[in-house]
Amino acid sequence: MTSFDLSISPLWLLALIQALVLLALAPLFAGFSRVLRAKMHSRRGPGVLQEYRDIAKLLKRQSLAPDGAGAVFRSMPYLLTGTLLVIATALPIVTLASPFGALGDLITVIYLFAVVRFVFVIAGLDTGSAFTGIGASREAVLGVLVEPILLLGLWIAALTAGSTQLGAIATQVTHWTSLASPLPLGLALLACGFATYIEMGKLPFDMAEAEQELQEGPLTEYSGAGLGVLKLGISLKQLVVLQLFLGVFIPLGQLTTFSAEGLAIATVIALLKLAVAVFLVAMVENSVARLRFLKTSQTTWAGFGLAFLALVSWLVAG
Repeated sequence: MTSFDLSISPLWLLALIQALVLLALAPLFAGFSRVLRAKMHSRRGPGVLQEYRDIAKLLKRQSLAPDGAGAVFRSMPYLLTGTLLVIATALPIVTLASPFGALGDLITVIYLFAVVRFVFVIAGLDTGSAFTGIGASREAVLGVLVEPILLLGLWIAALTAGSTQLGAIATQVTHWTSLASPLPLGLALLACGFATYIEMGKLPFDMAEAEQELQEGPLTEYSGAGLGVLKLGISLKQLVVLQLFLGVFIPLGQLTTFSAEGLAIATVIALLKLAVAVFLVAMVENSVARLRFLKTSQTTWAGFGLAFLALVSWLVAG
């Protein structure tokens, strides 16, 4: 049986396939989350394939734009979705190392996530609407509160691994028990899990389906195919952020050497991890109440505190 070391062999085809698979599955997992929410609320709710139907209908309709909107507004859905697809190619999903080689670097991935938030915010400001402007400002503030938690948590994990490569960090996590001091990595995991939940747009911090509210104000002016691509991109973002956390901190079943049998097993394990994670996120989301945005900063300090404790414990252990 042929096998080779994934850490030195970029798998361009695998990178492309996993990005397209995540794009195809994103509406399914979004629908799965909605079905769970409906069951927990003792109501029928939409079907698990409703997201596909909504997006398919929108893609067939004409896109309209406000008079004051420019190229930024029109291109944002495609820039957002395209950037997320690039991130998806670099994630360790079925392999321990990134299949895209050098692109699977922590700093590169963080910058790409910043690009996603930037184009989302700028598109809201580009319309000239006060409502979308307020929503864009809210999104920018949320990024200021959450991204430092994710960045610091991943940075501590990178310091522990001695590399900013996502594959090296995941490899270090697999040898967690052999570390002299596993506390920094454990605290980094908790901090990144906290930030991941917020970035997915879940209660009590956000509600990704509420386009009519201030938190999704930048979506208000979109319609037709543009809105369809944007809904697909938002669903993809939730899955990409979740997979980043799972691939780095819970690298269960991910391959170190490539083989056909191993790839099939790793794919099944990766899908099971995503399904379990989506289920747990839905359980947490439906057990909490909506939080006023002004209270968000007070709550996110808990996540930043975990990340800061991870830094302190790493300094002490070092």
